Amino acid sequence: MIQAADIREWRNHDVVDQKGHKIGVLEAVYVDTTTDEPAMATVRSGLLTRQHLTFVPVGEAILGPGYVKVAYAKALVKKAPSIGTDDVLPAEQEESIFQHYGMTYRPGPNGERQLARR
Repeated sequence: MIQAADIREWRNHDVVDQKGHKIGVLEAVYVDTTTDEPAMATVRSGLLTRQHLTFVPVGEAILGPGYVKVAYAKALVKKAPSIGTDDVLPAEQEESIFQHYGMTYRPGPNGERQLARR
């Protein structure tokens, strides 16, 4: 299990898929609000003038020298929900991120968000 403190050190490192294909650069980490464990990361990608942040789960990520290897193919990550580099994840978009990766979305008992940026 990757700890939140550990993965923050990897900000601005390359994010690669299981085959080593570069997806982008790690921008931020989002933790699961019920466990406070890293759940998602945003990956900065796109053209220099049109970059965006795409969400990818980090539960099975592997840390290497200068990279974070995620358990998802580059093509799948590229099609995931994204936000602008200066935007905040809207609460109503959280569930679509989990659905994209075939994961169960579990908001809090009073509708609290499942993800929080750290």
